[in-house]
Amino acid sequence: MAQQKALFLESIGGEFAVRTTEIYKPGKGEILVKVLATALNPVDWKVPVHKFYVKEEDHPAILGSDIAGIVEALGEGVTSFSIGDRVNKYAGFQQYVLVPAEIVAKLPDNITFEQASTIPLGLATAVEGLYGDANRAKTGAKKLAPPPWEAGGEGAFKGKSIVVIGGSTSVGQYVLQLLKLSGFSTIITTASLHNADFLKSLGATHVIDRKADLVSEARKILDGPIDIVYDTVSSKELQAQSLDLVAPGGQVISTLYLQVDKADYPDKNITEIFANFHLPNMRALGVSLYGKLRDLLASGALKPNRVEVLPNGLAGIPEGLKRMERDEVSGVKLVVKPFETP
Repeated sequence: MAQQKALFLESIGGEFAVRTTEIYKPGKGEILVKVLATALNPVDWKVPVHKFYVKEEDHPAILGSDIAGIVEALGEGVTSFSIGDRVNKYAGFQQYVLVPAEIVAKLPDNITFEQASTIPLGLATAVEGLYGDANRAKTGAKKLAPPPWEAGGEGAFKGKSIVVIGGSTSVGQYVLQLLKLSGFSTIITTASLHNADFLKSLGATHVIDRKADLVSEARKILDGPIDIVYDTVSSKELQAQSLDLVAPGGQVISTLYLQVDKADYPDKNITEIFANFHLPNMRALGVSLYGKLRDLLASGALKPNRVEVLPNGLAGIPEGLKRMERDEVSGVKLVVKPFETP
């Protein structure tokens, strides 16, 4: 059986190791992708450190959520792709991956593989947080509808205001762009101020220093109460500030689990976002997005993250994850090329 290189997390809380494993054949509705670039995400360092998400029996495990590459093989019934197509989607820290064809996007020529690898998880989290139902089932909070790539969605929220915490994160960058497409008139974000001009180019109208007091600084800008805060950082302190800022009946969208006592905020909603377009209750939104993603990228309406390419392919991932854990990455996405693995 054909072999490939992959980066394995050997055990819960254990070490990473590069070794060989088999290349699987695509099944019905799947495509096999040769991975030319894969991006690192915060969840990738949090899994071994906090010992969550991957079950003990699933180790050794291959992590990683973002890839871009070319179609290597087609499964039964796949007619929308051809061998050699440039694509991006979820998968992992390995040289070949299997993905469902209906939630894979073809890439326009103006996007590199390295840039494309920054898109899947960050964009999915932004999209599900703003326009999805799945994570709101328990809270009853309202989604933004329709999304800007669907009929009637572009510019639909003209005159509205929103706050985005962590605009320079991967998710934050996609949130800002989507909010601009949705027509929000006031888009306030927090970030290191050296990223201010870049974030304004993505859609932010105001940038607050991430070390400043969010509530007081945001209220200097807003004309009235705020209905939505999208918190891409989601520390306990920032969740509390977000809930203090949002109006009664409003909602905080959080990319991490609830860390404050919800009983202290009985008249406010907090939506915890987990985004995975592979799941049945999110698949329709993913299919809708990926049907338009190539056009959004080709037109420049949606831009990928800026990238920093790490050396040594898959072997360079562990040190990159340590940098992320130490909060040493700002405004860029760390990316590796799996076929550069020694």
